[in-house]
Amino acid sequence: MTYQQTLEWLFSQLPVFQRVGKSAYKANLDNTYALMEVLGQPHKAFKSVHIAGTNGKGSTAHMLASVYQEAGFKTGLYTSPHLRDFRERIRINGEMISEEEVVAFVASHREDFQDIKPSFFEMTVGMAFAYFAQEEVDIAVIETGLGGRLDSTNIILPELSVITNIAKDHMQFLGNTLEAIAGEKAGIIKNGVSVVIGEHQPKTDKVFIEKAKDETTSIFFAQDEYSAKWENGVLLIYHHEECLMTLDFPLKGHYQLKNVATAVCAAQQLGLPLESIKKGLQNVVINTSLAGRWQQLSEQPPVICDTAHNYEGLQQVMSQLAEMTYQQLHFVLSVVDDKELDHILELFPKDARYYFCKANIPRGLAVEVLSEQAHESGLQGQLYQSVNEAYMAAVRNCQEGDLVFIGGSTFTVAEVV
Repeated sequence: MTYQQTLEWLFSQLPVFQRVGKSAYKANLDNTYALMEVLGQPHKAFKSVHIAGTNGKGSTAHMLASVYQEAGFKTGLYTSPHLRDFRERIRINGEMISEEEVVAFVASHREDFQDIKPSFFEMTVGMAFAYFAQEEVDIAVIETGLGGRLDSTNIILPELSVITNIAKDHMQFLGNTLEAIAGEKAGIIKNGVSVVIGEHQPKTDKVFIEKAKDETTSIFFAQDEYSAKWENGVLLIYHHEECLMTLDFPLKGHYQLKNVATAVCAAQQLGLPLESIKKGLQNVVINTSLAGRWQQLSEQPPVICDTAHNYEGLQQVMSQLAEMTYQQLHFVLSVVDDKELDHILELFPKDARYYFCKANIPRGLAVEVLSEQAHESGLQGQLYQSVNEAYMAAVRNCQEGDLVFIGGSTFTVAEVV
């Protein structure tokens, strides 16, 4: 098969959570262990860092991978979902897995897939681990898909576990309370493996502390020791009251300040040099091609996109938008169908002009439903049949001093990045 035929087979034969939702979720690790057996236990062939959390785990994973690269390590990076190209999920030193490797992996194990019937995510985890083992990486930074305890990545024994934060998302799988969700995320904490927690949260701290105690391991709250702030366009990173470093940081989302503190705490626990940490943060976009996080796509007119898609993430994005100066905000908006929409829509500015649309995935919420509920929440705008059509209309309607923002879902951003 060609690369395109291989992708088509993968997407048509295997359930994909990001596309179809709950039916793709597997509530155990049986398939993953079966795959590892067939693949020769590749997850045991390399060292790793494991990262979970509701928001910020992807950014934090990219930062740590970039730091490792700057420190001279051959570094694997596994993240999900992808924005433009499936191969973004699997990188070594920033370079995506080749089309030929993807084709060869599927061709070699297609019969195994048919016997084991893995989910799309289980298959990509197998592909990533096999590739990292084959290429003999020094370290692999591994981001969970969702949850932690039953996530397919949770078969590794990492050098360090990292949990960025906890918020209500994917509640149909992880539980309806912050404590329950934290319990699932805490499943990546392993016996004797230190864990870094990004943020203090009253309802979840005790869950992590108890889990670390049960696993006889050390727990560090990044927020206790590290902080970051912007000053005249320069990022300052502190350890307690001491300024560790100043740098030109390319990720301008305000929410990244917490992720930076978490990444620095993790890097220090891993014994990485300060100079490598600084260079890794400065070069994170160059080194790992991180995209879609408060990313400016155009200056004339100014266009910004962000992949925030749950209440806490969108709350921070809307707060930053509110601090900006513009004449009119043109907001291209689509969401997936498993969100508490009324709760989320209350965050959005009432004075923006909305361009309602549906991302080209089965999970995308019908634009008619989105528009109706948005109007009930006081948001005004027009319906469009695709993200691209909505985006082009927003750009076309832009006047001097206006701003275009694209968001609501990773998949909204993926169609324009």
